[in-house]
Amino acid sequence: MSLKKNKKKYCIPDSPIKKFKEAQAAFCEKLTDEQNQILEEIIPFPPPQNFKFTFIDLFAGIGGFRIALQNLGGKCVFSSEWDAQAQKTYFHNFGEMPHGDITLEKTKAAIPDNFDILCAGFPCQAFSIAGHQKGFEDTRGTLFFDVAEIIRRKRPRAVFLENVKNLQTHDNGKTFTVIKSTLENLGYAVYFKVMNAMEFANVPQTRERIFIVCFDKSRIINHEKFSFPKAENLTRTIHDCIDELTASSDLYYTKKMGHYQDLVEGIKSKDSIYQWRRMYVRQNKSHVCPTLTANMGTGGHNVPLILTSSGIRKLSPKECLNFQGYPQKYSFPQSIANSSKYKQAGNSVVVPLIQKVCQKICQILF
Repeated sequence: MSLKKNKKKYCIPDSPIKKFKEAQAAFCEKLTDEQNQILEEIIPFPPPQNFKFTFIDLFAGIGGFRIALQNLGGKCVFSSEWDAQAQKTYFHNFGEMPHGDITLEKTKAAIPDNFDILCAGFPCQAFSIAGHQKGFEDTRGTLFFDVAEIIRRKRPRAVFLENVKNLQTHDNGKTFTVIKSTLENLGYAVYFKVMNAMEFANVPQTRERIFIVCFDKSRIINHEKFSFPKAENLTRTIHDCIDELTASSDLYYTKKMGHYQDLVEGIKSKDSIYQWRRMYVRQNKSHVCPTLTANMGTGGHNVPLILTSSGIRKLSPKECLNFQGYPQKYSFPQSIANSSKYKQAGNSVVVPLIQKVCQKICQILF
Protein backbone atom coordinates (compact mmCIF):
# COMPACT_ATOMS: atom_id res chain seq x y z
CA MET A 1 0.00 0.00 0.00
CA SER A 2 1.40 3.38 -0.98
CA LEU A 3 1.96 6.29 1.36
CA LYS A 4 -0.62 8.26 -0.58
CA LYS A 5 -3.29 5.63 0.03
CA ASN A 6 -2.33 5.43 3.68
CA LYS A 7 -2.91 9.14 4.01
CA LYS A 8 -6.43 8.85 2.67
CA LYS A 9 -7.26 5.87 4.82
CA TYR A 10 -5.85 6.87 8.17
CA CYS A 11 -5.47 10.63 8.42
CA ILE A 12 -8.05 12.87 10.01
CA PRO A 13 -8.18 16.18 8.08
CA ASP A 14 -6.20 18.93 9.78
CA SER A 15 -8.88 21.63 9.50
CA PRO A 16 -11.40 19.95 11.88
CA ILE A 17 -8.52 19.18 14.25
CA LYS A 18 -7.44 22.83 14.20
CA LYS A 19 -10.96 24.01 14.99
CA PHE A 20 -11.22 21.43 17.76
CA LYS A 21 -7.91 22.52 19.28
CA GLU A 22 -8.90 26.20 19.18
CA ALA A 23 -12.21 25.48 20.89
CA GLN A 24 -10.48 23.23 23.40
CA ALA A 25 -7.89 25.89 24.28
CA ALA A 26 -10.56 28.59 24.65
CA PHE A 27 -12.59 26.32 26.91
CA CYS A 28 -9.63 25.43 29.14
CA GLU A 29 -8.62 29.08 29.59
CA LYS A 30 -12.00 29.86 31.18
CA LEU A 31 -11.94 27.05 33.76
CA THR A 32 -11.77 27.79 37.46
CA ASP A 33 -9.37 25.90 39.74
CA GLU A 34 -12.23 23.66 40.86
CA GLN A 35 -13.23 22.94 37.27
CA ASN A 36 -9.59 22.20 36.40
CA GLN A 37 -9.51 19.65 39.18
CA ILE A 38 -12.63 17.98 37.76
CA LEU A 39 -11.06 18.00 34.30
CA GLU A 40 -7.96 16.26 35.67
CA GLU A 41 -10.21 13.51 37.02
CA ILE A 42 -11.71 13.05 33.54
CA ILE A 43 -8.43 13.21 31.60
CA PRO A 44 -5.91 10.71 33.00
CA PHE A 45 -2.83 12.67 31.89
CA PRO A 46 -3.58 16.42 31.66
CA PRO A 47 -0.76 18.87 30.90
CA PRO A 48 1.08 20.19 33.98
CA GLN A 49 -0.15 23.50 35.37
CA ASN A 50 3.37 24.68 36.23
CA PHE A 51 5.72 23.34 33.57
CA LYS A 52 9.53 23.45 33.48
CA PHE A 53 10.08 23.02 29.75
CA THR A 54 8.20 22.48 26.48
CA PHE A 55 8.40 19.73 23.88
CA ILE A 56 6.75 18.43 20.73
CA ASP A 57 5.69 14.82 20.23
CA LEU A 58 6.20 13.60 16.64
CA PHE A 59 5.08 10.13 15.50
CA ALA A 60 3.42 10.20 18.90
CA GLY A 61 1.75 6.79 18.75
CA ILE A 62 -0.18 6.46 22.00
CA GLY A 63 1.93 8.94 23.96
CA GLY A 64 4.78 7.01 25.62
CA PHE A 65 7.16 9.94 25.16
CA ARG A 66 4.54 12.35 26.43
CA ILE A 67 3.93 10.50 29.70
CA ALA A 68 7.66 10.32 30.39
CA LEU A 69 8.30 14.00 29.71
CA GLN A 70 5.21 15.17 31.57
CA ASN A 71 6.43 13.21 34.58
CA LEU A 72 9.53 15.43 34.49
CA GLY A 73 7.53 18.65 34.27
CA GLY A 74 7.37 19.04 30.50
CA LYS A 75 4.44 20.51 28.60
CA CYS A 76 3.58 19.17 25.15
CA VAL A 77 2.89 22.06 22.78
CA PHE A 78 2.34 19.99 19.61
CA SER A 79 1.66 16.36 18.80
CA SER A 80 1.40 14.48 15.52
CA GLU A 81 0.22 10.94 14.75
CA TRP A 82 -1.34 9.80 11.50
CA ASP A 83 -2.91 6.47 12.58
CA ALA A 84 -6.57 7.16 13.33
CA GLN A 85 -6.89 4.41 15.95
CA ALA A 86 -3.78 5.58 17.80
CA GLN A 87 -5.17 9.13 17.67
CA LYS A 88 -8.26 7.90 19.52
CA THR A 89 -6.16 6.28 22.24
CA TYR A 90 -4.02 9.42 22.54
CA PHE A 91 -7.11 11.60 22.89
CA HIS A 92 -8.64 9.17 25.41
CA ASN A 93 -5.66 9.62 27.75
CA PHE A 94 -4.49 13.20 27.13
CA GLY A 95 -7.65 15.00 26.06
CA GLU A 96 -5.85 16.17 22.92
CA MET A 97 -6.28 15.04 19.33
CA PRO A 98 -2.89 14.87 17.60
CA HIS A 99 -2.37 16.52 14.24
CA GLY A 100 -2.22 14.19 11.26
CA ASP A 101 0.35 13.51 8.56
CA ILE A 102 3.64 15.25 9.43
CA THR A 103 4.79 15.09 5.80
CA LEU A 104 2.17 17.71 4.90
CA GLU A 105 3.27 21.34 4.93
CA LYS A 106 0.09 22.45 6.69
CA THR A 107 0.89 20.08 9.55
CA LYS A 108 4.45 21.35 9.84
CA ALA A 109 3.11 24.93 9.78
CA ALA A 110 1.11 24.23 12.95
CA ILE A 111 4.25 23.54 14.98
CA PRO A 112 4.98 26.48 17.32
CA ASP A 113 8.35 28.19 17.72
CA ASN A 114 10.66 28.19 20.73
CA PHE A 115 10.04 24.77 22.26
CA ASP A 116 12.88 23.06 24.10
CA ILE A 117 12.89 19.40 23.03
CA LEU A 118 11.81 17.61 19.86
CA CYS A 119 10.80 13.99 20.51
CA ALA A 120 10.27 11.45 17.75
CA GLY A 121 10.01 7.70 17.74
CA PHE A 122 10.12 7.89 13.96
CA PRO A 123 8.83 4.80 12.08
CA CYS A 124 11.21 1.87 12.34
CA GLN A 125 9.69 -0.64 9.91
CA ALA A 126 12.15 0.33 7.20
CA PHE A 127 15.11 -0.56 9.44
CA SER A 128 13.73 -3.44 11.50
CA ILE A 129 15.25 -6.91 11.41
CA ALA A 130 11.69 -8.20 11.08
CA GLY A 131 11.04 -6.09 7.97
CA HIS A 132 12.52 -6.07 4.47
CA GLN A 133 15.25 -3.63 5.59
CA LYS A 134 15.00 -1.33 2.57
CA GLY A 135 15.94 1.71 4.64
CA PHE A 136 15.70 4.97 2.72
CA GLU A 137 14.47 3.07 -0.33
CA ASP A 138 11.32 2.45 1.70
CA THR A 139 9.03 5.51 1.86
CA ARG A 140 8.68 5.09 5.61
CA GLY A 141 12.45 5.38 5.99
CA THR A 142 12.47 8.84 4.45
CA LEU A 143 10.23 10.18 7.21
CA PHE A 144 13.44 10.92 9.10
CA PHE A 145 14.03 13.76 6.65
CA ASP A 146 10.72 15.33 7.70
CA VAL A 147 12.07 15.31 11.25
CA ALA A 148 15.32 16.87 10.02
CA GLU A 149 13.39 19.60 8.19
CA ILE A 150 11.48 20.47 11.37
CA ILE A 151 14.76 20.59 13.32
CA ARG A 152 16.21 22.93 10.67
CA ARG A 153 13.25 25.29 10.88
CA LYS A 154 12.58 25.30 14.62
CA ARG A 155 16.05 24.81 16.12
CA PRO A 156 15.03 23.06 19.36
CA ARG A 157 17.63 23.07 22.11
CA ALA A 158 17.62 19.26 22.16
CA VAL A 159 16.40 16.37 20.02
CA PHE A 160 15.42 12.96 21.38
CA LEU A 161 14.94 10.12 18.87
CA GLU A 162 14.22 6.40 19.33
CA ASN A 163 14.38 3.54 16.85
CA VAL A 164 15.12 -0.17 16.51
CA LYS A 165 18.68 -1.23 17.29
CA ASN A 166 19.16 -2.42 13.70
CA LEU A 167 19.16 1.20 12.56
CA GLN A 168 22.81 1.44 13.60
CA THR A 169 23.97 -1.52 11.49
CA HIS A 170 21.52 -1.37 8.58
CA ASP A 171 23.17 -1.42 5.14
CA ASN A 172 26.60 -1.85 6.75
CA GLY A 173 26.10 1.30 8.78
CA LYS A 174 25.43 3.55 5.79
CA THR A 175 21.87 4.40 6.86
CA PHE A 176 22.93 5.52 10.32
CA THR A 177 25.86 7.48 8.86
CA VAL A 178 23.38 9.48 6.77
CA ILE A 179 21.17 10.13 9.80
CA LYS A 180 24.06 11.14 12.04
CA SER A 181 25.73 13.38 9.45
CA THR A 182 22.39 15.05 8.67
CA LEU A 183 21.95 15.98 12.33
CA GLU A 184 25.55 17.14 12.66
CA ASN A 185 25.27 19.28 9.53
CA LEU A 186 22.34 21.02 11.19
CA GLY A 187 24.69 22.06 14.00
CA TYR A 188 23.86 19.42 16.58
CA ALA A 189 26.14 17.29 18.74
CA VAL A 190 24.94 13.68 18.42
CA TYR A 191 25.06 11.01 21.13
CA PHE A 192 23.62 7.52 20.72
CA LYS A 193 23.43 4.22 22.54
CA VAL A 194 21.61 0.89 22.20
CA MET A 195 19.89 -0.07 25.46
CA ASN A 196 17.73 -2.98 26.56
CA ALA A 197 14.72 -2.18 28.74
CA MET A 198 15.41 -5.14 31.03
CA GLU A 199 18.94 -3.88 31.70
CA PHE A 200 18.39 -0.13 31.98
CA ALA A 201 14.80 0.43 33.13
CA ASN A 202 13.90 -2.46 35.45
CA VAL A 203 11.17 -3.51 33.02
CA PRO A 204 10.91 -7.29 32.42
CA GLN A 205 10.91 -7.16 28.63
CA THR A 206 13.74 -7.86 26.19
CA ARG A 207 13.53 -4.72 24.07
CA GLU A 208 16.69 -3.30 22.54
CA ARG A 209 16.38 0.13 21.00
CA ILE A 210 18.78 2.81 19.85
CA PHE A 211 18.41 6.19 21.52
CA ILE A 212 19.76 9.30 19.79
CA VAL A 213 20.18 12.52 21.76
CA CYS A 214 21.25 15.76 20.09
CA PHE A 215 22.07 19.21 21.44
CA ASP A 216 22.29 22.52 19.60
CA LYS A 217 26.02 23.19 19.89
CA SER A 218 25.58 26.94 19.49
CA ARG A 219 23.44 27.20 22.62
CA ILE A 220 24.21 24.16 24.79
CA ILE A 221 27.89 24.63 25.49
CA ASN A 222 28.02 21.96 28.21
CA HIS A 223 26.59 19.19 25.99
CA GLU A 224 29.76 17.09 26.37
CA LYS A 225 28.74 16.38 29.96
CA PHE A 226 25.76 14.38 28.73
CA SER A 227 25.72 10.66 29.52
CA PHE A 228 23.15 7.94 29.09
CA PRO A 229 21.65 6.15 32.10
CA LYS A 230 23.67 3.38 33.69
CA ALA A 231 22.50 -0.22 33.77
CA GLU A 232 20.62 -1.38 36.84
CA ASN A 233 19.60 -4.72 38.31
CA LEU A 234 16.31 -6.21 37.15
CA THR A 235 14.16 -6.76 40.23
CA ARG A 236 10.72 -6.94 38.63
CA THR A 237 9.40 -10.18 37.12
CA ILE A 238 6.72 -11.06 34.59
CA HIS A 239 4.31 -11.56 37.48
CA ASP A 240 4.49 -7.84 38.20
CA CYS A 241 2.98 -7.22 34.77
CA ILE A 242 0.54 -10.12 34.42
CA ASP A 243 -2.98 -9.25 35.57
CA GLU A 244 -5.63 -11.94 35.62
CA LEU A 245 -8.34 -9.31 35.97
CA THR A 246 -7.71 -8.13 32.42
CA ALA A 247 -7.76 -11.63 30.92
CA SER A 248 -11.02 -12.28 29.09
CA SER A 249 -12.09 -15.76 28.01
CA ASP A 250 -11.32 -15.10 24.33
CA LEU A 251 -7.59 -14.91 25.14
CA TYR A 252 -7.42 -18.60 26.06
CA TYR A 253 -6.47 -21.38 23.68
CA THR A 254 -8.77 -24.41 23.48
CA LYS A 255 -8.61 -27.90 21.97
CA LYS A 256 -10.52 -26.61 18.95
CA MET A 257 -7.63 -24.35 17.97
CA GLY A 258 -4.79 -25.35 15.68
CA HIS A 259 -1.49 -26.47 17.25
CA TYR A 260 -3.17 -26.69 20.67
CA GLN A 261 -1.42 -29.95 21.51
CA ASP A 262 1.94 -28.45 20.52
CA LEU A 263 1.27 -25.59 22.91
CA VAL A 264 0.39 -27.95 25.77
CA GLU A 265 3.57 -29.94 25.23
CA GLY A 266 5.80 -26.87 24.92
CA ILE A 267 4.41 -24.53 27.59
CA LYS A 268 5.19 -25.96 31.02
CA SER A 269 6.23 -23.11 33.33
CA LYS A 270 4.18 -20.31 34.85
CA ASP A 271 7.36 -18.30 35.32
CA SER A 272 8.15 -17.86 31.64
CA ILE A 273 6.60 -16.24 28.60
CA TYR A 274 6.53 -18.24 25.40
CA GLN A 275 5.99 -17.50 21.72
CA TRP A 276 4.42 -19.54 18.97
CA ARG A 277 6.96 -19.41 16.14
CA ARG A 278 4.81 -20.63 13.24
CA MET A 279 5.73 -24.28 13.76
CA TYR A 280 7.08 -24.57 17.31
CA VAL A 281 6.97 -23.09 20.81
CA ARG A 282 9.91 -20.99 22.00
CA GLN A 283 10.50 -20.25 25.67
CA ASN A 284 12.14 -17.04 26.80
CA LYS A 285 14.98 -18.46 28.87
CA SER A 286 15.60 -15.09 30.57
CA HIS A 287 12.14 -15.35 32.16
CA VAL A 288 11.14 -11.95 30.83
CA CYS A 289 8.73 -10.92 28.10
CA PRO A 290 10.12 -11.28 24.55
CA THR A 291 10.08 -8.12 22.44
CA LEU A 292 6.50 -7.05 21.85
CA THR A 293 5.69 -6.54 18.17
CA ALA A 294 3.04 -4.66 16.23
CA ASN A 295 1.70 -7.85 14.61
CA MET A 296 1.22 -9.90 17.78
CA GLY A 297 -2.53 -9.31 17.76
CA THR A 298 -3.07 -10.82 14.31
CA GLY A 299 -2.44 -14.40 15.42
CA GLY A 300 0.25 -16.77 14.32
CA HIS A 301 3.85 -15.60 14.58
CA ASN A 302 5.36 -13.93 17.68
CA VAL A 303 2.25 -14.09 19.89
CA PRO A 304 3.36 -13.94 23.57
CA LEU A 305 1.80 -16.83 25.51
CA ILE A 306 1.62 -17.66 29.21
CA LEU A 307 0.49 -20.59 31.33
CA THR A 308 -1.99 -19.80 34.10
CA SER A 309 -4.10 -21.87 36.47
CA SER A 310 -6.94 -21.51 33.95
CA GLY A 311 -4.94 -22.63 30.92
CA ILE A 312 -2.78 -21.24 28.13
CA ARG A 313 -3.55 -17.76 26.86
CA LYS A 314 -2.23 -14.69 25.11
CA LEU A 315 -1.24 -11.60 27.02
CA SER A 316 -4.06 -9.09 27.27
CA PRO A 317 -3.60 -5.65 25.67
CA LYS A 318 -3.41 -4.12 29.15
CA GLU A 319 -0.64 -6.56 30.11
CA CYS A 320 1.27 -5.52 27.00
CA LEU A 321 1.09 -1.93 28.23
CA ASN A 322 2.37 -3.13 31.61
CA PHE A 323 5.39 -4.67 29.88
CA GLN A 324 6.02 -1.28 28.25
CA GLY A 325 6.01 0.39 31.66
CA TYR A 326 2.81 2.39 31.22
CA PRO A 327 1.06 3.67 34.38
CA GLN A 328 -1.87 1.63 35.60
CA LYS A 329 -4.37 4.42 34.93
CA TYR A 330 -3.47 4.45 31.24
CA SER A 331 -6.15 2.69 29.21
CA PHE A 332 -7.48 2.03 25.72
CA PRO A 333 -10.88 3.37 24.66
CA GLN A 334 -13.49 0.62 24.46
CA SER A 335 -14.20 1.43 20.81
CA ILE A 336 -10.73 0.20 19.76
CA ALA A 337 -10.49 -3.38 18.47
CA ASN A 338 -8.07 -5.72 20.24
CA SER A 339 -5.96 -6.02 17.09
CA SER A 340 -5.40 -2.24 17.16
CA LYS A 341 -4.60 -2.32 20.88
CA TYR A 342 -1.90 -4.95 20.36
CA LYS A 343 -0.49 -3.00 17.42
CA GLN A 344 -0.36 0.22 19.42
CA ALA A 345 1.30 -1.45 22.40
CA GLY A 346 3.83 -3.22 20.19
CA ASN A 347 4.73 -0.01 18.37
CA SER A 348 5.15 1.97 21.57
CA VAL A 349 8.16 2.76 23.74
CA VAL A 350 9.22 1.65 27.22
CA VAL A 351 8.10 4.66 29.25
CA PRO A 352 10.52 4.35 32.21
CA LEU A 353 13.54 4.15 29.88
CA ILE A 354 12.37 7.19 27.90
CA GLN A 355 12.01 9.04 31.18
CA LYS A 356 15.49 8.06 32.38
CA VAL A 357 17.10 9.32 29.17
CA CYS A 358 15.10 12.54 29.20
CA GLN A 359 16.08 13.16 32.81
CA LYS A 360 19.70 13.10 31.65
CA ILE A 361 18.82 15.55 28.86
CA CYS A 362 17.19 17.90 31.34
CA GLN A 363 20.28 17.87 33.55
CA ILE A 364 22.19 19.39 30.62
CA LEU A 365 19.50 21.85 29.51
CA PHE A 366 18.36 23.26 32.84
